[in-house]
Amino acid sequence: MSALSLAVRDSSTMLRRNLLHARRYPSLTLNLLLTPVVMLLLFVYVFGDVMSAGMGGAADRAAYIAYVVPGILMMTVGGTVVGTAVSVANDMNEGIIARFRTMAIHRPSILVGHVVGSVLQCLMSVLLVGAVAVAIGFRSTGATALEWLAAFGVTALIALALTWITVGMGLVSPNAEAASNNALPLVVLPLISSAFVPIDAMPGWFRPIAEYQPFTPAIETLRGLLLGTEIGHHGWIALAWCAGLTVLGYVWSKATFDRDPS
Repeated sequence: MSALSLAVRDSSTMLRRNLLHARRYPSLTLNLLLTPVVMLLLFVYVFGDVMSAGMGGAADRAAYIAYVVPGILMMTVGGTVVGTAVSVANDMNEGIIARFRTMAIHRPSILVGHVVGSVLQCLMSVLLVGAVAVAIGFRSTGATALEWLAAFGVTALIALALTWITVGMGLVSPNAEAASNNALPLVVLPLISSAFVPIDAMPGWFRPIAEYQPFTPAIETLRGLLLGTEIGHHGWIALAWCAGLTVLGYVWSKATFDRDPS
């Protein structure tokens, strides 16, 4: 077999392994998925009228659903990839990575299996949360099929970028608890972005924190694509964040993984 065929075969094997783990131990995924669903229901049914009125219009829960759903979807991605950091840390501490190092397999396939599996779980989680959003009234009548496809692509790129970052976090964490704590910023950052209120409505001193981070341009891009509105410069900024985080996470993860264990 060629080197490429071996890499594809071993990566597919590692992907199946990670998907089987996710199926056999669904509690972590369900716990991470529960948070965005609860946040969606809370902000729509408890704060929806107040938040929409505070954004400069009349109290309109339907309008606020359209505004908040893209942010909740990005929060879903950020929360789901935390499970990747925990999974990688578990593999490192349980010794299976050390065992894989001694086997005649394509070594990067171990990381590729985690990454592809995590991206698939992120997309499935986004679809489930999106289904809940549609059930409570979210509609995307202004978006074309091409914009829907672009929104799916942006979501996949964000998931890929954040997954490589969390793989690195899992590799350097001494245990699963530390990995979860290290990945916590990926859960917190969407809360201080434009997910729930526009940046213009925030205090002046707080706006740079919300604006100059990866989630805000991703959310604004997704919001524009799903609602059929303009995305402006946010699309290019979101793609730049995706490319930068993917390269950073890949280089960090590969360098850490290739390092000889002490």
